[in-house]
Amino acid sequence: MVEQAGALRQRIATMRDTALAQLQSVADREALEAWRVRWVGRKGELSALFVSLSGFDSAQRPQLGRELNTLKSTLHEELQQVESRLRGDSGAGPKVDASLPGRPRWVGGHHIALQVLDEMLAIFERLGFSIATGPEVELESYNFEALNFPPNHPARDLQDTFWIDDRVLLRTQTSPMQVRIMRSQPPPVRIVVPGRVYRNEQIDASHAAEFFQLEGLYVDRNVSMIDLKATVSHFVQRLFGSGRSVRFKPHFFPFTEPSVDVDMTCFACQGRGCRVCGNEGWIEIMGAGMVHPNVFEASGYDPEEVTGFAFGMGIERISMLRHGINDIRLFLENDVRFLSQF
Repeated sequence: MVEQAGALRQRIATMRDTALAQLQSVADREALEAWRVRWVGRKGELSALFVSLSGFDSAQRPQLGRELNTLKSTLHEELQQVESRLRGDSGAGPKVDASLPGRPRWVGGHHIALQVLDEMLAIFERLGFSIATGPEVELESYNFEALNFPPNHPARDLQDTFWIDDRVLLRTQTSPMQVRIMRSQPPPVRIVVPGRVYRNEQIDASHAAEFFQLEGLYVDRNVSMIDLKATVSHFVQRLFGSGRSVRFKPHFFPFTEPSVDVDMTCFACQGRGCRVCGNEGWIEIMGAGMVHPNVFEASGYDPEEVTGFAFGMGIERISMLRHGINDIRLFLENDVRFLSQF
């Protein structure tokens, strides 16, 4: 058995020298795989040496087993080194170029509608307006009656409504906050009210069932249409750029009298007429007017003592005009390809 043990040790030494010599000459991954199968594969020569241990007595097997395990570790370590070398040479594995800048982590941002709203609020805050918010689920008395929409008034048909019951609805406008604020404090009042509103609309590129509005209200003694036009003109020039003009066109809103639609000169053609403005040179941006005396009375103000103006506009519409967006549905689809542009 002593001679057999010596013969096994000789085979171990010979295998180590031969296998390592062949491994150093391996030039590609196919040759490396052939080497692995022959020497350290499941049916390779190393496995055959382990099988031969069964022919030795129990006193010799532990030492011979340790020597075989040492050989096994040596061959596997050298195999891994050659694998790493070939991986780097062939480009099959990942490479790291330390000179390249790191990839920044993707972070989110404000929705484009909120970005525009923040700019709008900043303009009005510099004019002395405070920001107020109110409930989206509103009482019919605030949303309609107190704003001079009596029951069965045809103007209610223009605001298709989501009703919860006979008295409660999803607000169709942020205007109810006019009444809520005036009932809670004496004049003067100077507020803007941003918020989500709801209309039972047929959804298309220019209509949505939910959208954001910004309402404005200024009440004091001797407030006039001149104050309204000055405020609106300042807002338009700050948001859309200097040189923009505004014009008032007669319109009807139950809660203002007189009432107007507000247009600004087209940003695309500078008022000359183009496809964007329908060749009119003007683009409608908001509705406005002087607060109706009935609204003052419903709010507890004396219309003989105070006057005021109100205006309202859609945030998405202003955003669409500002950035050339042609479909209001994009604001609610959460498509990162759209949102990441802003």
